[in-house]
Amino acid sequence: MSEWLRWPGRLWRIFATALAFACFGVGGLLLWLAVFPAQALLYRKPERRQQAARKVVQAVFRLFIGWMRVLGLIRYEIHGAEKLQRRGLLILANHPTLIDVAFLIGLVPNASCVVKSTLADHPCTRGPVRATGYICNNAGADLLLACTASVAAGSNLIIFPEGTRTQPGQSLKMQRGAAQIALRGGLDITPVRIHCEPLGLYKGQPWWTVARTPLRFTIEVGDDLACAPMLEAAGGEHGRAARRLTDRLIQFFTEPDKNRPPRTVTKGSHASAGTRNQGTTDIGTPT
Repeated sequence: MSEWLRWPGRLWRIFATALAFACFGVGGLLLWLAVFPAQALLYRKPERRQQAARKVVQAVFRLFIGWMRVLGLIRYEIHGAEKLQRRGLLILANHPTLIDVAFLIGLVPNASCVVKSTLADHPCTRGPVRATGYICNNAGADLLLACTASVAAGSNLIIFPEGTRTQPGQSLKMQRGAAQIALRGGLDITPVRIHCEPLGLYKGQPWWTVARTPLRFTIEVGDDLACAPMLEAAGGEHGRAARRLTDRLIQFFTEPDKNRPPRTVTKGSHASAGTRNQGTTDIGTPT
């Protein structure tokens, strides 16, 4: 009997999911056809156009996450969001769901990102990808140079070292390219752990197969991970240091929630009702 009582909510979430992603697609087209061309007329310098485009995309992703929350699809809390408000960060995160990138770009100012090359040609995403100067993963040998140059210029570079969304039920597997970028660029890593319960919007899941309850996200920004000591301990061998660094990242991403230290929390769910939230920001409301 209780299962039958859940069906109205699940039917609503199916409709709301379709509505949310339809709005996302329409928004991407409007950015490409109207907003970014207008910015090209307002800003003559490419750097100014790129920064303006990134601000717009950040605001749009914040709105999108807020819209999904209003629709009752997600709830979330964010720990350590203030650590992302710096310049020149290399941010590495695990990738359990489809909307992880929306969370991170909504949180991170002047964000750049390594994206699939196909997104630069898709009608709904080509506008934002090209206007913001996101780095396509088909750059080959130039990818490492492009990533380090982006961070050196003050961008906050977001990379998902898995290369794609995590396969449910399988152990975490990470490519070493992100570790090589950190080591060869002399960059520290800002790790971000993303947890979703119940798991939804995962790789291979049809969008209409919604969970029995709204998805609850916990996003945790860890302390910076220094890479220079690892390279020194490996005797200057980048390959060995990359393996150790990748293992350290996997350890961080797979630590259970009970080991999470108390930190400043950004609330974005019904759980925040009646809770003090001073000194934090809400990703659902662009500022």
